[in-house]
Amino acid sequence: MFPFIIIIFLFYLLIILPQQKKERGHKKMIEGLKKGDRVVTIGGICGKVDDVRENSIIIEIAPKVKVECLKTGILSKS
Repeated sequence: MFPFIIIIFLFYLLIILPQQKKERGHKKMIEGLKKGDRVVTIGGICGKVDDVRENSIIIEIAPKVKVECLKTGILSKS
């Protein structure tokens, strides 16, 4: 029984804890987005943030071409 508890503890330390830390960092990045930031969506579209709304972001992907993307669809800042 004791080895089983150790395995569960190691699983938590090596897999779950780093994933939670990564998710917190991503959420913080999303909350900190502002107009002018360059972003990459999950679909690979790169653009500049034009407007930040409650659940979505307007991204300018080319001059005068804007798309609306959910905040959860933002992969990273570039």
